[in-house]
Amino acid sequence: MGQNEREASEAHQEAGSRSKAAPTGGGSPAHPTDGVKPIQKKILHAGRASPPSATAGAHSPPDFREGTKIIFHFVTKLCDLDGTVLDDSRDWPRPMELIIGKQFKLESWELCLQTMLVGEVASFTVQRQLTCNYPTVAKTLRDTFLPKRDKDGHLQATPKGGEQHQHMCGMMAMQMQGGLGYDDLNQLMKEPQSLEFIFEIIRIELPEDYQAETWQMKPDEKLGKVPELKEQGNRLFRQKKVKEASEKYGMAITLLEQLMLREKPNDEDWVKLRDAKIPLLLNFAQCRLSENDYYPVIEHCTEVLETDPDNVKARFRRAKAHVGAWNPDSAKEDFQRVIDLDPSIAITCKKELKKLEEMEKQKDEADKKKLQKLF
Repeated sequence: MGQNEREASEAHQEAGSRSKAAPTGGGSPAHPTDGVKPIQKKILHAGRASPPSATAGAHSPPDFREGTKIIFHFVTKLCDLDGTVLDDSRDWPRPMELIIGKQFKLESWELCLQTMLVGEVASFTVQRQLTCNYPTVAKTLRDTFLPKRDKDGHLQATPKGGEQHQHMCGMMAMQMQGGLGYDDLNQLMKEPQSLEFIFEIIRIELPEDYQAETWQMKPDEKLGKVPELKEQGNRLFRQKKVKEASEKYGMAITLLEQLMLREKPNDEDWVKLRDAKIPLLLNFAQCRLSENDYYPVIEHCTEVLETDPDNVKARFRRAKAHVGAWNPDSAKEDFQRVIDLDPSIAITCKKELKKLEEMEKQKDEADKKKLQKLF
C-alpha cells in the first residue's frame, strides 16, 4: 500500500481542495457533471458514529482530517449484468489502508470513504471519468498481495529473502511488459468504464493514534523526529535494552539518509545531515557490538571513518569487531591507530592487543592439533 499512497497524480492535485467537500448523505454526488452523478452511494449496512466527545457532546461522524488512517476492505466490480468482480481485498493477507491527504492515486476512493462510518458497508457506482487510474493502482496491489503465477497459471516460487517489488508507473509497466500483466486490467486501460466499489470501514485511526511510517512524514517532520529517536535509543541502552535501542538508532539513520537524498552531495545541508548521522552510526555500532553482531559494526564504523578517519570511537569499536569476526591483522591496525590518536586509552588498547596475541597462539596450537590428527 505504501507505494500507492506515495504516488502523486495530477488529477488528485487538481482536485485536492474538492476532496474536503465530500458528500455525507447517501446517494449524493461528489461532483455533479452535466447533470450526471459521478458518484452514487447506496448504504448496504449501517455503521456506527464516533463516541461522544467533549466538544460535540453527542455521537458525531468520524474526524477525517489530514493524516487520518482508514483501514478498510473493498470489492471492485464491473457495472455489467453479471457484476463481474475484479478485485476483493478479503482475498489478500491484510486490509487496505489509506491516509487522508497523502495523494492516493484514486481521488474517488478518498471521497467515498469520507462519507462513511466505522462498520458501514456501502456501494459506490463511480463514473469512468473518475476510474481511469484504477488499472494501474490495481496492478500494484495485485503485484504486492497476490501470489505470482506463470503464463500457465502455476504458482511461481518466491525468491529467497522475500518478494521484492519494483515500483513503476502504469505507462512504464505497459512498455516493459507489453501491458499491465493482467488481461482484465489491460482491457480496462484500453476502454475505461464505470465501476462499482463496495467499501467496509474496519477502523479509523487519527494521526496522533498511530506511528506514522517514514514515507508519510514531511521533511521537517523527519528532521524533528531524529533527536527524539536518538534520546529514546539512549534511554533504552541505559536500561540494557540493546536490541530495542539499536532499532531506534536505525530508524533515525534511515530518516537522515532519506533527507540526504533530497540534497546535492557535499552541499552545506547535505554535510549537516551526514554529520548528524555520525553519533547515530556509532551508537548503532555499539549496540550491535554488545550483541556480538560484528559485521554491521565493521560496516557502520567504516562509514564513520570515511568521513572522520581519526574518530577514536569508530576505530576502537571496529577493532573489537574485527577481533570478533577474526580479522586479527585489521584489528591490530585499528588498535594501534587508537593508541596513536588517544594515548589516554593506550593501556586499554595494549591489553586488547595482548589478548589478541594469546588468541592467535591458541588458534595456532588448535590448528596444529587438527593437522596432526589428519596424519
